Amino acid sequence: MQRIAKIIQLKPEAIDEYKKIHAEVWPGVLATIAACQIRNYSIFLREPENLLFAYFEYHGTDFEADMAKMAIDETTQRWWKITDPMQTALDSAAEGEWWASTEMVFHQD
Repeated sequence: MQRIAKIIQLKPEAIDEYKKIHAEVWPGVLATIAACQIRNYSIFLREPENLLFAYFEYHGTDFEADMAKMAIDETTQRWWKITDPMQTALDSAAEGEWWASTEMVFHQD
């Protein structure tokens, strides 16, 4: 199992809508997340900086293939068309990276 955390900026004007749609995530999006071997997925919001912090555990054997599978899912694509305009990549994100990667520096079970 691989622990993964990502960070992105949430536009201030989108906070209420972002919270609202995540209170009732579409079943098809949730099914794709599970089919792509992701478990224990959480997104946290830090205000007033409006940073979204996502944490999940990947239980598969080919992360890149599972993320490609997620990216071609039509329901997920429709979901991202709603959520992506609410977000802004961090200036420090790597080239082509939407949610910025993080380095785990500590873990305790």
